[in-house]
Amino acid sequence: MAELTPRDMAAKLLADRFEHSGPVADALSDPIADTPMTVTLDQLQPYDLNPRVTRNPRYDEIKASIRERGLDASPAITRRPGEPHYIIRNGGNTRLAILRELWSETRDERFFRIPCLFRPWPERGEIVALTGHLAENELHGGLSFIERALGIEQARQLYEQESGQALTQTELARRLSTDGYPISQPHISRMQDAVRYLLPAIPTVLYGGLGRPQVERLTALRKASARIWEARSASKRLTADFQALFHDVLALFDGDADGFSIKRVQDELIGQMAELLEADYDTLTLEITETENRQRVLISEPSPHVPRRAEAPAHPEVSASHPTAPRPLPAVAQAPTPPEPPETPEVAEPTRALTTPADSPGTLQPPDDDRDERLQGHIVSPAPTTERLRSIQRLVADQMGDAPLDFEANVLRAIPVQAGGLYPISDVWYIEPGLDTPDRLRVHIAQFAREIAEEVGRADHIESVEDGIGFICTTNTSVSDTQAMPFAARAVLTLLHALSAGYRPAASAATTLDDLRLTDALGPLLQGRKDGSKAQASRLSDTGLVKLFRLLRLARRLLELEADTGAGTATPSDP
Repeated sequence: MAELTPRDMAAKLLADRFEHSGPVADALSDPIADTPMTVTLDQLQPYDLNPRVTRNPRYDEIKASIRERGLDASPAITRRPGEPHYIIRNGGNTRLAILRELWSETRDERFFRIPCLFRPWPERGEIVALTGHLAENELHGGLSFIERALGIEQARQLYEQESGQALTQTELARRLSTDGYPISQPHISRMQDAVRYLLPAIPTVLYGGLGRPQVERLTALRKASARIWEARSASKRLTADFQALFHDVLALFDGDADGFSIKRVQDELIGQMAELLEADYDTLTLEITETENRQRVLISEPSPHVPRRAEAPAHPEVSASHPTAPRPLPAVAQAPTPPEPPETPEVAEPTRALTTPADSPGTLQPPDDDRDERLQGHIVSPAPTTERLRSIQRLVADQMGDAPLDFEANVLRAIPVQAGGLYPISDVWYIEPGLDTPDRLRVHIAQFAREIAEEVGRADHIESVEDGIGFICTTNTSVSDTQAMPFAARAVLTLLHALSAGYRPAASAATTLDDLRLTDALGPLLQGRKDGSKAQASRLSDTGLVKLFRLLRLARRLLELEADTGAGTATPSDP
């Protein structure tokens, strides 16, 4: 038999019976878990929805570092299902652009083959990617105001596609915070105004880095001018539209961001409005500036609250140095001082002592060794957060001009009230170890109930007991006498009866208070009525409200202790 040549052997191997009959995969599927891999520049594309559209201000610094040291942190990449290219997952588009430049300049292989961490495309991939890029851009190089605004607008569209309905600004803020990019509703409102009204007119200025304070002033100017235009044009037949007028005036100043002057915009806008409305320029300046100042006070963020002492005036004047106080007008258009509103007589209430513990000279602050215990005592449910999320929150707050919230620094001094009585309250939530027993809790609860009832002159209707939550509400009057009580007295007794009656070992007998429904009593008692001068007539005083909060806190703790010991004396009776 002749020896097979290589050609003959190849022909036999390619015969029909050796042909592959199954499907042939064009490419391997992506990993289903985080996987390190090396990709080349031609396999990797930037994220197409990246909120940054201008050059990173640290571009040259980052490029010099990568040229000398290479990539210190490899970018995370992902790939949409069915797409041929990988994309940057969350942050890293600047580094990718720099690597392309360095590869073009040097042809150094280390800039062409990039070690990356591949992460599978998640179920909510577009939203996760966009919020990730927003967060990373805040960490590694702040976005301009308009870039951030456009990123938020893109996120809104993705959320609405996901939910199938329009989102309010508050809901949008909640979803962004849940996905790792915390931002408040007022900031979203400013951003949407910037995208809708400012970006079409001054894109160059906005992309050039116009910041939040200037955007706020322009927004306030537009709103104030629109109000004056609407009020003055109501009696005129004008063909001009204010929105078109504002756009045309603003577009005249679309140039270098450093040379942009809001004062010049205002002068030009008022000048054209005065001509179209046939109004005096100085009068329009006065009206618009005054309205703008009020608007800016309303939209500005509140300054850190410093509670008033008990003897402080009820309506202190705003200091001229306060960050949210209206700025003085130019001399030519100084706004007259508005008259003081007439004083409204207030309903007499028991003496109020509403200050923070630090404001009270005799208040003892917790010693250092008790601080951790008290701190834990204020945590109702731990917030699900991480150090990275807190870093993003601090950066976003810094960009927006906010003061970042610091729970541990503020919690022990953030209690907003102090209320006097037999057991003064300087902390609504914290329960001292010596008080944390059922007997002691019942004594305090009954005393708070008695003091609350005293506000309406019915302390004698509160009786201390050694079971339940420590007190019962009694009425020894006829139905007609009960109905003759003032509404506030009946409402307070009805509430206290509802809180206590169901926790006795046996169901309490019906009282003459039962005909007053809590539906009718709770709103006016806790919040007040809505009819003008009577708004506070039936309302529990602030001091009484604090005592009610403390009563509820202690009662909840009492029930927890009873449940843990299996005492069974504080279980609500079945209806």
